[in-house]
Amino acid sequence: MSAININGRTANPFAIGFLGMLGAGLAYGLFHLVDDLAGVIVCIACALFLALGLEPVIRFMTKRGIKRGWAVTITSLAVVIAVAGVVLIVVPPVVRQVQQFIGNVPHIIDDIIRQPWFGKLEENLPFGIDLNEGLESAGVWFSDPANLANVGGGVLTIGAGVLTFTTNLIIVIILTLYFAAGLPSIKSAFYRLMPARKREDVKDVTEEITGSVGRYILGQGALAVTNGVLSAIFLTIIGAPLPALLAFIAFLGSLIPLVGTISASIVIVLSCLMSSPTLALIAAIYYLVYMQIEAYVFNPRIMKAVTDVPGPIVIIAAIAGATLGGVLGAVASVPVAASLLIIYRKVVIPHQDAKK
Repeated sequence: MSAININGRTANPFAIGFLGMLGAGLAYGLFHLVDDLAGVIVCIACALFLALGLEPVIRFMTKRGIKRGWAVTITSLAVVIAVAGVVLIVVPPVVRQVQQFIGNVPHIIDDIIRQPWFGKLEENLPFGIDLNEGLESAGVWFSDPANLANVGGGVLTIGAGVLTFTTNLIIVIILTLYFAAGLPSIKSAFYRLMPARKREDVKDVTEEITGSVGRYILGQGALAVTNGVLSAIFLTIIGAPLPALLAFIAFLGSLIPLVGTISASIVIVLSCLMSSPTLALIAAIYYLVYMQIEAYVFNPRIMKAVTDVPGPIVIIAAIAGATLGGVLGAVASVPVAASLLIIYRKVVIPHQDAKK
């Protein structure tokens, strides 16, 4: 086989093929390595975001004369106590109510079919849609012990993953504490990697990004806790079904900007509708009022903390983040979008303006 001429040089085709195959194998190995380390990467990303969220609290304490070491220690203890309290107080009733819901699904379906409003709804539906038959089929499916065994198997599978979740949670907490304690050193080491002439510019952009991300995470977390606690109190007062589970859904929904609260509210209202239309109407009125307060009072302050990210970008980022990374991706989408906007405004635009 003749040699191949490349830029005036001859190359052995076997060597070219070997190098190409070696490059493809290396790329394949790196892809699988990243895939295997996906869980670790997610834990590191979560810990870094949480550490940035704690940074405003630590700075607040240091500005009032408390040394950073003590500020980190106090904040870390508060976080550990809060996480332990949530695990001990929230998780048991949520798990219990999920099990209760699975067991009561046939009875819930029977109650819905007997409701007068359900018969009227079915009469007014177009195209002859038979809701009664659909719900009866669902009731028969859940009444079958074999199907319930499959559901139970799924629940046991989820339960088996609780140990992994707990382990990852401990890893995230430990990494968060380390990142919170060493964040200034980490940033200093990062700045030293930059050329000396650009170091100050990089420092300014990085400080603005980390500051805005930290304020956003702190604000969005406070908003989620507020919605979860208020939902738990409200749903318990009105006698809603599974109040702990629905309040947890409200908490998770508030972590996702703009679209999360609406989605969680719809799920909660539909769950209340299974009990009675009156209960669903009360829940709908409450969440409509709450969403107005969140939209016009809370969200503007939180969005301002991340350099006024435009609403359409927030929605697009949240949808893209949820598609790529689930709840975590949706939560991280706005800070990432804000960081890219900061880089665009502070780096890209000045660089383009300097060209003549």
